[in-house]
Amino acid sequence: MSSTNALPDYSRHIVSGQPDAHKMHLMIEGMRCASCAWQIENTLACNNNVKARINFSTRRLSIEWQGAKDRIYDLLHQIADLGFRFSPFDLVRLESEDRQEQKFLLQCMAVAGFASGNIMLLSFALWFSGDMGGATRDLLHWLSALVGLPAVIYAGRPFYYSAFGALKRGRANMDVPISLAIVLACAMSLLETINHGAYIYFDSAVMLVFLLLVGRYLDKKARGKARAAAEDLLQMLQGTATVLQDGKSSLMLAQDLKPGMILQIAVGERIIADGRVISGQSEIDPSLITGETMPQAIGTGSQVFAGAINLSQPIQIEVTAASENSLLSDIVRLMENAEQAQAKYVRLADRVAGFYTPVVHLLAAAAFLGWWLGGGLAWQPSLLIATTVLIITCPCALALAVPAVQVMASQNLFRRGILLKSGDALERLAVIDTIIFDKTGTLTEGQAKLINADKIAAKDLQLAASMATHSKHPLSRALASAWKGDLIPLQVAEVPGSGLEADYQGDRIRLGKAEWCGAEIPHHETAMGIFLCGQEIRPVQFLFADLLRADAPNIIAELKQKFDIRLLSGDRKAVVQEIAAKAGIEQWQAALLPPDKTKIVKDLIAQKHKVLMIGDGLNDAASLACASVSMSPSTAMDITQNVADVVFQGHLLNPVKQTIYIAKRSAALVRQNFALSFLYNVIAIPLALMGQVTPLIATLAMSSSSIIVVLNALRLGMKD
Repeated sequence: MSSTNALPDYSRHIVSGQPDAHKMHLMIEGMRCASCAWQIENTLACNNNVKARINFSTRRLSIEWQGAKDRIYDLLHQIADLGFRFSPFDLVRLESEDRQEQKFLLQCMAVAGFASGNIMLLSFALWFSGDMGGATRDLLHWLSALVGLPAVIYAGRPFYYSAFGALKRGRANMDVPISLAIVLACAMSLLETINHGAYIYFDSAVMLVFLLLVGRYLDKKARGKARAAAEDLLQMLQGTATVLQDGKSSLMLAQDLKPGMILQIAVGERIIADGRVISGQSEIDPSLITGETMPQAIGTGSQVFAGAINLSQPIQIEVTAASENSLLSDIVRLMENAEQAQAKYVRLADRVAGFYTPVVHLLAAAAFLGWWLGGGLAWQPSLLIATTVLIITCPCALALAVPAVQVMASQNLFRRGILLKSGDALERLAVIDTIIFDKTGTLTEGQAKLINADKIAAKDLQLAASMATHSKHPLSRALASAWKGDLIPLQVAEVPGSGLEADYQGDRIRLGKAEWCGAEIPHHETAMGIFLCGQEIRPVQFLFADLLRADAPNIIAELKQKFDIRLLSGDRKAVVQEIAAKAGIEQWQAALLPPDKTKIVKDLIAQKHKVLMIGDGLNDAASLACASVSMSPSTAMDITQNVADVVFQGHLLNPVKQTIYIAKRSAALVRQNFALSFLYNVIAIPLALMGQVTPLIATLAMSSSSIIVVLNALRLGMKD
């Protein structure tokens, strides 16, 4: 189908490189599990010269194809034929829809919880009433139906929609047996109520819906955290730039920039495309890309990357890679690919639904037919046995095996100032054999600090700090924070690219670069310096460096006894070498870009190593995402904290050691919980098949198995 009549015009959303190579990003709606993403990818991949990659958390589908531009409409029709809706990728719309879905789940959960509490009161009256008249019993049954049926119809919609969508596409997922069990239990109970029977299990259906909704909501929140990282990065690829053409300037969207265009970058402006400086000298804040806090000097011919901030004076750059192909965009792709791989691992239940669902249905059908045709029972009790099998096989205990331990571990770690964000990170952390540290903000404190204050006269430090308070330059902020006394009132002027000037007691004083202050440029490989000078003041040097965390050498020494320790940094070789020596790390690499770090981590994992990555900058985000498990300090960027599995507070490295210790204890409890869940199924399923369990008992048994798993997890908090 090549007609575009049924679809809107998507031509403006197509990015073309070579004449016959094109790419487009779409937002896919209607995906319920990771197998949906797999189905879309494989359907599109069946076309010649087409590559498709979809990220389940962001719902972002990237399609690359060769040939005519309008070939995209054939591919879009294939997606529509699978039953999925799509639109151009829009972060604002994605966030809005995500909030609506979470609100929808909360509303369903509130209704189910309210109904479950009230219907159980009616059930208690039926269970413990002794001899109850038929009319009174029928009244309580009708009241249960009045409470239960609307609640199940309203609150069960997430499962019904998912099951219906899967069946419509000719497959099954976990929600199919769940929906079937709910519908059968309610239908049988309503029929029995009408016929004055005894098989009434509205309470079972409502309780089942409520328990499952709690799990579904927690899963949704977890996926939202994972998606937020890529969303934040994608947002940085938006915006406008000032383009110079034929002596005139104009604003242009980042997505419309092309290689060869000339951009004017103002002071304080973020660069939104990779490029080469063709005019001007300045300093940039490269922390978003390299993670380093020290400003980087640039001039004609210097390479700059999207995400860096221009600090000193205006520059012009020639675009070498637009936003779609920039280093920042590469980081997005690396993160999405790594996050998708972990999503498939975390959502293992959806991947094995093709096995689990038919087995459960076959067991339930066998129970019904066996008791009805071979066991001599009427069809009503036979159907109840089948319903019981559907309920009792619900893998709630299995689903709680890890989250239950996660809750206890979270509390235990939280008391130590450590935030655990991923339950399965505990198991992954317990088997690591390699630890990779970033330098700036991880091994070090992540802030420039004055390191020669003891060699500077108090009056010079006070004067310099008083001037520095008028600037937002990183070294000025560090200098201002080094002085704790009173400040001198001054009228300070900033000279772009040089420093600060002020009149003080009839003297024109300067604070800035060595050559501007008439001082000899000092040779110092591991620190940066600025000077204070004036007609009456000889040049005074202020040196700054990023200091090592106080306990880093001791913690590294302990970890080296059990793990392979490495240091990867984007900073200069001399700086990295000095920090590595002080920390006691023999294996280190310097001047690395984000893809370099990611490749090193991937290579180690390909060699069957279990890698813990610890970092704090955007340059670490992709490597954090693809590592076996990751940690980040609380001082890190929001995007890095979103990617990391564990976030720790404080100025020490000790939380790294504590987290690994708790993870090993947690992993043992997780294995025990899996064993308990398996034992539950071994005992419960045969009893259900033999007709020894009612639907309500099945629901309670399912809940009890979950409680046992939780009680076992509570042992994690019994001792530190």
